[in-house]
Amino acid sequence: MPFALLIFIVVPLLEMLVLFEVADQIGGIPTLLMVVLTAVIGVKVLQQQGFSTLMRANDRIRQGQIPAKEIIEGMLLAAAGAMLLTPGFLTDTVGFFCLTGPVRRPLAGRLFAAGFHRAGGSWSFSRRNEPAQGHDTHVSKTAFRGQVFEGEYSKEGSESPLGKENNSIAEGVRKNKDK
Repeated sequence: MPFALLIFIVVPLLEMLVLFEVADQIGGIPTLLMVVLTAVIGVKVLQQQGFSTLMRANDRIRQGQIPAKEIIEGMLLAAAGAMLLTPGFLTDTVGFFCLTGPVRRPLAGRLFAAGFHRAGGSWSFSRRNEPAQGHDTHVSKTAFRGQVFEGEYSKEGSESPLGKENNSIAEGVRKNKDK
């Protein structure tokens, strides 16, 4: 509740206070034009930065790597876009900071280094090769080592399930052939 209170009540109130102060200083129409101008400039910069991040992600995929850091940067860019489209100077300032590479890339790197990833249907922090807290905690850590073993299993002395299917199919073909 405190986080929602901050986002949906305190931030808009602060935005209105700042907008009223700026409007008192420079006038209502110039303030409105500045808000619209920051949104337009922000969308153009967001488009360019988003395309750049997408190209880096494609390069990593071509190299056979997972573009995890680029995905986190994309999420930060989406948050920046939402802030830039929200009318107000405070959210625009935070949005422009998230748009700039020198701020966004280190922030994405920190989130990546902290182990921020999607696990079990919710965003969580966990270390590599360990289940996310609250998700599949009964599974041992060795289950996530990345080893895959392929093969067939049958008990000694029993007929293979595949063999039974093939025998019943062959018998069905013979019966239909006799008719």
